[in-house]
Parts: sequence; C-alpha cells; structure tokens
Amino acid sequence: MRPFLTSVLSCLCSPCRVKLWASAFGGEIKSISAKYSGSQLLQKVGSALLCSALERLRKSEREGEKDKYFNAVLINEVDEEGNSMELGGDFLLQPNDHFNNLSVNLSLSVVQVPTNMYNKDSAIVNGVYWSEALNKVFVDNFERDPSLIWQYFGSAKGFFRQYPGIKWRPDEHGVIAFDCRNRKWYIQAATSPKDVVILVDVSGSMKGLRLTIARQTVSSILDTLGDDDFFNVIAYNDEVHYVEPCLNGTLVQADVTNKDHFRMNLDKLLAKGIGMLDVGLTEAFEVLNDFNQTGRGSVCSQAIMLVTDGAVDTYDSVFAKYNWPDRKVRIFPYLIGRESAFADNLKWMACANKGYFTQISTLADVQENVMEYLHVLSRPKVIAQEHDTVWTEAYIDSTLEDGQGPILMTTVAMPVFSTKNETRNRGILLGVVGTDVPVSELLKTIPKYKYEESKKRRKPNYSSVDLSEVEWEDKDDILRNAMVNRKTGTFSMEVKKTVDKGKRVLVLHNDYYYTDIKGTPFSLGVALSRGHGKYFFRGNVTVEEGLHDLEHPDVQLADEWTYCDTDEHPEHRYLSQIEAIKLYLSGREPHLKCDKELIQEVLFDAVVTAPLEAYWTSLVLNKSENSDKGVEIAYLGTRTGLSRINLFVVPDQLTNQDFLTAEDKEGVFNADHFPLWYKRAAEQVPGTFVYSLPFNTGRYTCPLCENITEQSSFDTVGIQMKLEFFQRKFWTASRQCAALDGRCSISCDNENINCYLIDNNGFILVAEDYSLTGMFFGEAEGAVMNKLLLMGSFKRVTLYDYQAICRIFAESSDGSRALLDVSTPSQRGDRTMLVPCDTEYPAFVSERTIKETTGNIDCEGCIKSFVIQQIPSSNLFMVVVDNKCDCSEAAPITMDPIEIISLTAAAHNESLKCERLKFQKDRRRPDSCHPFHPEENSMECGGALNLSPSLMATLFCLLLALFPR
Repeated sequence: MRPFLTSVLSCLCSPCRVKLWASAFGGEIKSISAKYSGSQLLQKVGSALLCSALERLRKSEREGEKDKYFNAVLINEVDEEGNSMELGGDFLLQPNDHFNNLSVNLSLSVVQVPTNMYNKDSAIVNGVYWSEALNKVFVDNFERDPSLIWQYFGSAKGFFRQYPGIKWRPDEHGVIAFDCRNRKWYIQAATSPKDVVILVDVSGSMKGLRLTIARQTVSSILDTLGDDDFFNVIAYNDEVHYVEPCLNGTLVQADVTNKDHFRMNLDKLLAKGIGMLDVGLTEAFEVLNDFNQTGRGSVCSQAIMLVTDGAVDTYDSVFAKYNWPDRKVRIFPYLIGRESAFADNLKWMACANKGYFTQISTLADVQENVMEYLHVLSRPKVIAQEHDTVWTEAYIDSTLEDGQGPILMTTVAMPVFSTKNETRNRGILLGVVGTDVPVSELLKTIPKYKYEESKKRRKPNYSSVDLSEVEWEDKDDILRNAMVNRKTGTFSMEVKKTVDKGKRVLVLHNDYYYTDIKGTPFSLGVALSRGHGKYFFRGNVTVEEGLHDLEHPDVQLADEWTYCDTDEHPEHRYLSQIEAIKLYLSGREPHLKCDKELIQEVLFDAVVTAPLEAYWTSLVLNKSENSDKGVEIAYLGTRTGLSRINLFVVPDQLTNQDFLTAEDKEGVFNADHFPLWYKRAAEQVPGTFVYSLPFNTGRYTCPLCENITEQSSFDTVGIQMKLEFFQRKFWTASRQCAALDGRCSISCDNENINCYLIDNNGFILVAEDYSLTGMFFGEAEGAVMNKLLLMGSFKRVTLYDYQAICRIFAESSDGSRALLDVSTPSQRGDRTMLVPCDTEYPAFVSERTIKETTGNIDCEGCIKSFVIQQIPSSNLFMVVVDNKCDCSEAAPITMDPIEIISLTAAAHNESLKCERLKFQKDRRRPDSCHPFHPEENSMECGGALNLSPSLMATLFCLLLALFPR
C-alpha cells in the first residue's frame, strides 16, 4: 500500500482494519486485511492552521508585511513599466513530470481570490497570513508521500490556498469564477445534507433589475447544492407557481442535470400581481414536511431560501403552525434592492427560525451574500467538534492531462474550525482542508493484471458514472443497490462487453463478489468471467531456468504491469520490470516488494513457451513455407503478461508497422489489461481460430493485414498475414472445389452469385467487390442480414453509451443532432457544436450452435435465395447469395448510434421529461448528520444594513480603473 493511501485512509479511523477483496486467478476470492495507522494527514493540516494562527498574525504585524502574499493570478506579471504587479513578484516555477509537466513551485503555495472579491480585504489578508504556516505542512506531506498531488485549504472567507504553487490564468473575459466554497468537497465537508425550497417573489414590484438579481441569487444558491441535497424552486405572487410544473409538491436531487434544467427555466419568471408571502411560505413548509415523510430526501437539515424585495408582516402565525417550537426548518431571507423598509420583518423571520438575513443590492453582492447561509448550516457540526472526513464522487480535473485527456479525481476533505471556548456557541468555521486523489492511485493498490480500466472519452460535465450505467444488464439494480447499501455477497449475470472501438461484442457470464470497506465510504466489487479466468497453470521451474528464458530477445512483459513495485523507493525507479525481478529473486534487495505468485507464473510461462523460438526460427529458414512473405508476424501471449513476437520479414516490410508496438494501444499487454486479440480468442472455443480485421479511425477500412489467433488452455498464439494473401488463398480454394468432379456444382466465379466471407460479428473479410472489405454485412446485403436475424443465425445486441458526444448542427432549422464521432469531419456547411448525450447502438453476434442455414427472400415477386455455412474451427462464415433478384429496396442494416432521449431533447415529451426528473435511484447517505446543536447561538442571524464588502470591492476597482496610479 502506498504511503499516500495509508495517510488518507488513516483519517477515517486510526487505527482501523479495512477489508479488501482481491481476485485470484484461481477464480476464488481472497480476503486481504491491512491495518492502517499513523499520522492523520488532514487533521495535521487543520492542527497546523489553529496552532500557528495567533503567532503568525503577531509576527506579520510586527514585520509590516500583512498586506503581501503570492496571488496565484499576479505572480510573474509586470505592469507597463516592467515592475512586478502588487501581490505578485518573482515566483519560481519549473515543469514537473509528477504534475504532468505543469510548471509548479514545490516550496510554496499560492493564494487564489475570486474575481468578485477584493484581494486586499482585511479578512482575506488576515486569513492568508495565519494560514501561511501550511506551506511547511504541505511540503512535509509531499516529501513523506511523493504520490500526493494537489493539497489545499479553502477558507470560509473565500480565498483558496493551493500547493504546489502554480499560476492561474483568467478566462477570455479576465475573470476567474472559481470559488472554493462552491466546490463539492467544500460543501460536503462544511455542511450536512439538506432539503431546500427556494421561494422567489415574482410580484409586480420585482420587475426590472430586482428580478434579474433574484434570478442570479437563485442560480447562486443552486451552485451551493450538491448531490446529497434536494431542492425545488417555487415562485409566488397572489398564488404559487412551480418553476418546473411537473415537480409540484416534491423535491429533486441537486445533481448537475437537474440544477441546469432549473436554471434554464428561471428566464420564464415574470413579475406581476401582488406578493402574498403567507401563501408561498405555507406551500414551502408543506412540501418540506410531505417530502420528509417519504424518507427519500436528505433526512437531515431543512431550509427555506426566501428571495424577495419585502414583507409587510412577520407571518408569525405561519411559523407557529408549521415550525415552532422545534424550528426544524431554517429560514434564510434575501432582501433584494436598496430599500430597507421591510428589513426588520425579514431579519425577525431569520432570527425566529435559526436562519440568517442578508440584503442584496446589486449583482456584485449576490455571490458573497448567498454564501452566508453555509456558515449557519455548518455551526452544529463545528460546535460538536466533528471532524467528518468526506470523499467526493469522481470528477474530472482539467488542470492535469495525461495525453488521453483529463484525469479522473476524487477529493478527501475535512472541516477546520475555531476551538476557542469563548466563541464555541458561534460555531466559527475557518474553512476546509483537502487533497486530491487520482483514481489511478486507488487502482495502484490492485495488481494491474487483475483489473481493467476504461479509457473512454468523457462528457464535458462528467461526474461519477452510476454503476447501473456500467453494468447496464443489471436491469433491476440488484448489484447496484447491494453495493450502495454496503452489503456483502455474490451475484451472477450475463453481460455484453464491447471491444474494438464498440464495433464488436463479447457475451460473457460474470460472477460478482462485493463487500463494503470498513471505515470508509466505499464498497468494492470484483467481476470474474466464467470459463476463461477460472483456471490457471502453476508449475515449478528453477529460477536460473526461468530467468534464462525470460531474457530471450523475443520476450516482452506487459507494459505498466507491476511485477515489482519500483515506485516506492527512489533507487528502484529506473529499473525495468525484468531487472527488478532479477534483483528480487537474487535476495539482495529486501526492500523491493514484488508479487511472488505472478513472478512464479511468468517464469513458468517463459520456460514452457521457449521451444516456440526454435520453431519459428526454423520456419524463417525454410523459405518455401513463406516464399511470398504473406505471413509477417507470429506471436504468443499468456495470462501472466508475457508475450513472444517473431518477425518473418524485416520491420520495413511490415504492412502494419504499429501492430504489437507501443503505438498499438489495443494490440499489446498494457495497463488496460489484455490486448484485443487475446480477449477475443479467450472467449472462443479452445482450439479454434479467430480471424479479425483491424479497424482504422474512419467509417470503413480496407486493411492490408489480418490477425489469426488460437486460444489454448493457458495462452493465445497467432499470426499476422497480408489480407491480399489470405484473400488469394480463399479464391484459389473455391476454384479447386469447383474443379473436383461432382463436389461443387457452382463456383464463386459464377456471375449469378455473390460470395462473402464474414466473421462472427458480421464484418466482411472477403468479397468480390474489394471496396466492401471491412464493411458490416448488413450494409452490403440488408435483406439477407435481416433474414439471418429473423432466423436466429445472428442476433442483435443493444448497447448503451452514457458518455457519448453528439454533434448538433446549430444552424439547422430543425435543431437536429448528428451522432458522429468527434474525429469525423462534418460534411455540412452548418456550424456545429459537440454536446454530451446518451446513445444506444446495435452490435451483432452469431449463434454458435447454428452451423448452416438456407433461406429465401421475396423481393417484390422475385425470390432471392442464400446459404450461410460456418467454417469449421473458426469464427468465419461463408455466405453465398443469389444476385439475380434486386433487393435494393430493402433498407440496409447499420450500426449507427441513436440518441436516447434526454431532458434537453425531450422538451416535446413532457411526461417523459417529468418522469426522468422525478426518477431517483437508491443512494448511500452520508454517515453523519448535524442539523442543530443545543449550544448554538441562533440569534446571530444577520448583520447591519451597511455597504457590503463586495460592493466596496467593486467601487474600489472602479476607482482604480478611473484614476490609475
């Protein structure tokens, strides 16, 4: 276990025992216990903040440096005269491969302040300086655990301290909208889950700027809600109006899709009529009460956010009926506009219901004033001194890219608060500390040969993918719900696995084993495919014999598989895996950790496959066996990641020079598990051959090579040959059959028939028309393929892609979408844009038990006949089609995807849209809930009605612009 994971997991419990499940190649599940203890990373950070605060403040005041710090945007910037920008200065940045060659400073952190805030506000400057002691903590953590990446502290005042230091750049408008308090890790760590009704005044007095500010206020409130929260937005004047009418009387989960949907509807709010707040409040209380009874919401905190320009009464009768004496629903009034005539009434509501009152006069006020409610909701947790550690769902970190695209992250975070007894009842939240954990780091705890990682392109708004979207055959969510509810057990089902860029499908029967990981928010599941993967060979060979055969020049080990962990100690990091294996087996390096079982197995494979080298050499020497150089490569792969490759031609003469090289992502053993040719052969009947054509990035391909693989009980062997060589052999064989007296009554040379050779997924390998090579048979012979589907010779499998990207023709009159791969150029002149979408698409697979089929098709009175026959010991089928009848009227069968109707595309289908909005899967609730605390000072419920800090910042920036130095 890497030191980083030990540190992070120890935050959850110290000491604690975490139960992990790992797959053994024998098919059984082994229970592995690991005891985690040691210093607690996040608590150490929090303690450093508190312990050093007073000392650092006093020191900075003495030194007169209190208004200086490294601002992430201003570092290394100069003005027109070449002088360093204030709060900037020279800040050493160097590219670092651990941070994907981003330029960082490993000695110092930087501070980011949102654009809408004044970066020299006294509250920010004070916080920046008492948090400066974190620099040493950050550096110490990174030195202790080099696998760490970003560490940070998000302040309740809005600034964000990040390590290592890095330069931030504004967008094209000169704005950095990032506010750490809007991030999921901050919200989840600072507050408990909540059910929220946002009540918006749309009476006649809210016209113009006030309504604009109100819309922005609602949008900012939505920003502060996370997946553990539930909400609805209700407008009121003399009656109530649900912003989304189909959600009358209920709440929905505050996920990205639902929040975006409500934002789009905010423009529909129109100001008219008389504002009757009692009607709106009554509706809000009843919705919260009814929804709470269902048990589907947060079952924790409840709040009403009131956005209005005034209240003529205190409406104590409504509160007395619905909220007193327990005051379970907090009230947060936001007074819109500069008028303060109704401020007392609104502040009274906040104080009487454990809420908080703020006034929002301008758009610049919105962000900071909305944030005030988070301080109130965090008070119970802070007073209880609960250092709840939270792990966020997975998300994309756009600052790191690995060449394959943005990197998947999770964040572990913890609240930091004041422990002073004199301020205990105020529950002062100082902020949240956190560190990012790449999902790849979690996967490093599992041997590379025991899992498979997806490299799919992800949606721009990618968040965590639900398990039901990965194992979509689990229609009743049996596996999903069991893991969500932290159960331990097993489950089996038939699954379809796509390979070869989604064009092919493998039908597998998987056994699933799952359990919760004690002391963490995670559950772990392991899938084992029946048949292949259940048994393995393990033999005894001497170390000397194994190493001798392992070092043959034709032997390679799987790229990025961890036979030995060379990352843990710096002196091992430049060793190849074979070098590390030799060092480990020598016994001279006790600190080198290796997988003993895997090494034993790979040595055995090296020995038993060694005779192949001599066999292949003899074939090369016997020129008559390959006189026309049709066969180019022979190869072998075993389940231990060992491969042997032999060239029958010099490298420059290879038709496909990428095959079995590092550039061939699907053809080599690598971190993504087994290569495509191995996986396809492994699912075939042992002893049979798999013929396959590689697909290029275009729609069709006319490949010049073909791979033939055969699966034995423990390995896969194959050859690559020129496709033209294979096709020539096929046509020669068909003519030889016709020449035999009485054996073949008709030849493929006959002009009245078309002959095809197709594989088990319906792709054409051989056809008289060479342009059809690589095409799906249903596009060439739609009528015949349709008949084969009806007769059961082939079956259609519907697959789903919940991370698809669709291209919209933005200028088209019908707003239609084209489901094109992003690498495919558009053939239209319209402006296009890429949008996230869910798609379904077909794949086709043959029925193995059907060896031969004949059929007739009625093509408008003309009978078209055909025969299909399986070629023994292969995945190929010979199809002979009578071409005397024209069946071109029959629609071709394609593999084009279609979009699954989504919220945005379903605007015309209100019932389906509403059903999707209301649909809620089982989910795991957070372990803790802190809605109230008996020591809470609920009378701290709103500040004086003076000029807000954000407005002062805006005016200050305006003055600087008008009167520059």
